Amino acid sequence: MIINAIVWNVEPEIFSIGSLSIRYYGLLFASGFVFGYFIMNYIFKKEHIPQKLLDTLTTYMVVGTVVGARLGHCLFYDPVYYLSNPIRILKVWEGGLASHGAAIGILLALYLFSRKAHKPYLWILDRIVIVVALAGFFIRTGNLMNSEIYGIQTNLPWGFIFALRGETVPKHPTQIYEGLSYLVIFIILFMIYRKRGKQLKQGFLFGLFLIILFTVRFLIEFIKEPQVGFEENMVLNMGQLLSIPFILAGIYILYRTGKKTG
Repeated sequence: MIINAIVWNVEPEIFSIGSLSIRYYGLLFASGFVFGYFIMNYIFKKEHIPQKLLDTLTTYMVVGTVVGARLGHCLFYDPVYYLSNPIRILKVWEGGLASHGAAIGILLALYLFSRKAHKPYLWILDRIVIVVALAGFFIRTGNLMNSEIYGIQTNLPWGFIFALRGETVPKHPTQIYEGLSYLVIFIILFMIYRKRGKQLKQGFLFGLFLIILFTVRFLIEFIKEPQVGFEENMVLNMGQLLSIPFILAGIYILYRTGKKTG
């Protein structure tokens, strides 16, 4: 007998006009960029950086995020299918975005931006991770509205029955766990930046972000259902394996940052 479970049957689509459909996920995904723009605008004004540079940065971020997330999903989780049907890679509206792919896409896009803007790479990364953490909150909320990327069965009172997915037993709402974790990470990074700002050594916020965010992701993956079939017999799933290099990179960056003087 199921007691105190939350039946979740929210329709992902808000409304449609002809073939055009407006979905919660799309609005929340876009919200990450909108709010991120306002926060980066605050940072740029605080540091007297020209507005036009922010507009260029936003373009690089949008392209890097979408392309990286899409390619990450296609190549990390189902490469055989997508390489056999490459045209499907372009059909982003069918679903399938990977956060690890987005991370790689952002890193590459920001490297190109740093070259164009003549700004230190770590300077840009230290600031952009603040809004990336907030964007992660919006994206995981979108996953909740899509009833996707949820966890294994649970008896906890806040378990969700994802009725639209045909589930009949409560599952861990891992989208909420991750989303709230990312929101806390955003608050921590933003407060550190506001209090210490230019006093911070380059790379500190970026390294801290990598360690905290991907450790959270690694741990929550233990209670997630497999996203693809080949993960079922793996000790660590694909999300965890992809998180480890980012955690190690964060540790290395903080180590190097700690050794620098001034």
